[in-house]
Amino acid sequence: MYQLPDVIFLGLLGGLMTTLLNALGAIPLLFLRKIPQKLLDIGLGFASGVMIAASFTSLIIPSIEKGGLLPTIVGIIFGSLAISLADKIIPHVHSIIGFEGHPTGRLKTIWLFTLAVTLHNMPEGLAVGIGYGSGNIADAIALTFAIGFQNIPEGLAIGFSLLSLQNISRKKAYFISFLSGAVELPLALLGVLTVMFSRPILPYAMGFSAGAMLFVVSDEMIPETHRLGHERIVSYGLIAGLIIMLALDVALG
Repeated sequence: MYQLPDVIFLGLLGGLMTTLLNALGAIPLLFLRKIPQKLLDIGLGFASGVMIAASFTSLIIPSIEKGGLLPTIVGIIFGSLAISLADKIIPHVHSIIGFEGHPTGRLKTIWLFTLAVTLHNMPEGLAVGIGYGSGNIADAIALTFAIGFQNIPEGLAIGFSLLSLQNISRKKAYFISFLSGAVELPLALLGVLTVMFSRPILPYAMGFSAGAMLFVVSDEMIPETHRLGHERIVSYGLIAGLIIMLALDVALG
């Protein structure tokens, strides 16, 4: 049985891993100025498939097993509503969709884009922490790998989208890409502490994280990759990500 300090350490380690893999994915930014948009869309499609599978195998199903269907459903609803509300309130911009949130003339486009990415990375970090806080370390490790792997193409896509939005240096684009992913580390810690000190909310928290991630995939990631005529190849990428995540989950038990 894992003790509290061990679980906190594992949660921090998981958050650090996903953050570093996001930074790893953005490394080509330091050497290239452009990459085919189709390749970026395939990568985000792959990331979407991983997140969909991970939401079910590492969060929704374990949540139902621990607390039943109703708390899980309540968590999913509130998770999706929370991200939807944040998406409407917080000003941010997407490379293709454009501006969302309350209008503001004080923030540069580059920071609006960074806010968008950070907003979408938050559920991932929270999910990692909640996974470890649940005490099911095998599922938590599978979830960490899943989010970490999907962070690689995500970090790459984010960085090159930054370069397309504004004429900035490759180093600055890399740093911002890293910064937007670094939010996963403190949120992983928050997730661990939340469920460790309040066990009854665990199924609600797991459902919340799953609902938030699924909403991000459906509302942002898939529409963003389907606007330039790459729907079919992106769908293949999504299926590949889903299959790999399922295989990983089975392999880790």
